[in-house]
Amino acid sequence: MWQQILRVRQRAIWSWHGFVHVCKTEGSLMQWLVANAVFGTLALVLPLSSGERGMLLMGGIIVLATECMNTAIERVVDDIGTEQREAAKHAKDCGSAAVAVTAVGVGVAWVCVLVGLAV
Repeated sequence: MWQQILRVRQRAIWSWHGFVHVCKTEGSLMQWLVANAVFGTLALVLPLSSGERGMLLMGGIIVLATECMNTAIERVVDDIGTEQREAAKHAKDCGSAAVAVTAVGVGVAWVCVLVGLAV
């Protein structure tokens, strides 16, 4: 049992190191963190249901996770080689698109919640 607890602890440490690396090296993650702080605060102060609040907060966290995955894709592509390759460009562009699509999804959720408040 203790070995399982130690494994979970070690995985949490590795995850934290990855997150800190992305924070230090990707300005876009810092922008998403600021956006999450602003919109998270808004989600907490608006008169929302717990389900709406949870959905909006979770959406912001998913954007952060997607940005981390995009950074991982970029690091692997750059590690393989620095020469211009069409497949490398596509991989990086697809990772970026994943972040954008996720952010649009969260934006749609915000619009739906805010329209519901106005009605």
